[in-house]
Amino acid sequence: MRFLGIESSCDETGVAVVQAQGDGAPVLRGAALYSQIAMHQAYGGVVPELASRDHIRRVLPLTAAALADAQCVLADMDAIAYTKGPGLAGALLVGAGVAVAMAAGLGKPVIGVHHLEGHLLSPFLSLDPPRFPFIALLVSGGHTQLMQVEGVGKYTLLGETIDDAAGEAFDKSAKVLGLGYPGGPALAELASRGDPVAFKLPRPLLHSGDLDFSFAGLKTAVMVQHGKLGAAPSPQTLADLAASTQAAIVEVLVKKSLNALKASGASRLVVAGGVGANRALRAALDAACAARDVRVHYPELHLCTDNGAMIAMAAALRWQAGLFDLARSPDYGFEVHPRWPLDAIDSPPPPRRKARPSTN
Repeated sequence: MRFLGIESSCDETGVAVVQAQGDGAPVLRGAALYSQIAMHQAYGGVVPELASRDHIRRVLPLTAAALADAQCVLADMDAIAYTKGPGLAGALLVGAGVAVAMAAGLGKPVIGVHHLEGHLLSPFLSLDPPRFPFIALLVSGGHTQLMQVEGVGKYTLLGETIDDAAGEAFDKSAKVLGLGYPGGPALAELASRGDPVAFKLPRPLLHSGDLDFSFAGLKTAVMVQHGKLGAAPSPQTLADLAASTQAAIVEVLVKKSLNALKASGASRLVVAGGVGANRALRAALDAACAARDVRVHYPELHLCTDNGAMIAMAAALRWQAGLFDLARSPDYGFEVHPRWPLDAIDSPPPPRRKARPSTN
């Protein structure tokens, strides 16, 4: 069975082909990806309308490239999958519209995939795929969550951020330090030349006794510390502040992950999402988990960002788990869910309706 996956939830347009047979591990056959980073750099962040328009320009050429990479044609696909949410509404609608149109034209099923489920299952495309059950740390610019995962579609939320995501803390702190967009990688690069204990920064909720996160206070603390440095801080001082910021974020993520592993009794940890590519986080998790005889699994670095492969993989694994019947009559109506909790994956929120204006 061949699955075409389309990802368009934010500022990456991704298309990929994944092949699955029986209960064997699905295999990535071809992929194409385009990042809008260069376009959004001038604005210091993602502009939703520009993102949507660029998805429209890119999705069909990328589909052709992914199919060529997989050495097949669109008619060879058994199902078309797309990111149904969460994400930017306009961007999601581009992928949904294209996927439904393709599926309807071919008379094939269409599968709406949860974006976070795609990230969570992306390590199954790696050379060292995990086995169920495991604890998942989903950490990106928009989400920071700990999930207990018993199988495909069997997710229990253990803790999440009560304000900002870890990736946002990286990005906003980088902006304070005058670094470019995207801020996370830029801050991590600067941090590699700094002293992680040079500045005393808070570790919010580190000893809260639960598995929730908070990073808004850390962002404020970085801003206050930077304000104390004067108009022209030295490059080394900025590197020290970057390293201290990264160390605070990493310490909280590692401590909460270890607490989740201990509470659940799990022996495997899966790390997914864009922040999962951070080298300092990987090194700290590797060391802490090795000391506790816990296996850590990551997606390959090129699969940490949004991509079509994770969407096609999630669709294939859902089919293998019996959660989607390819033989059922196709439904070519579509909707997207900009806000959609992963632990409510089988009960998506109803569409929001505009209130009617008062006639009084």
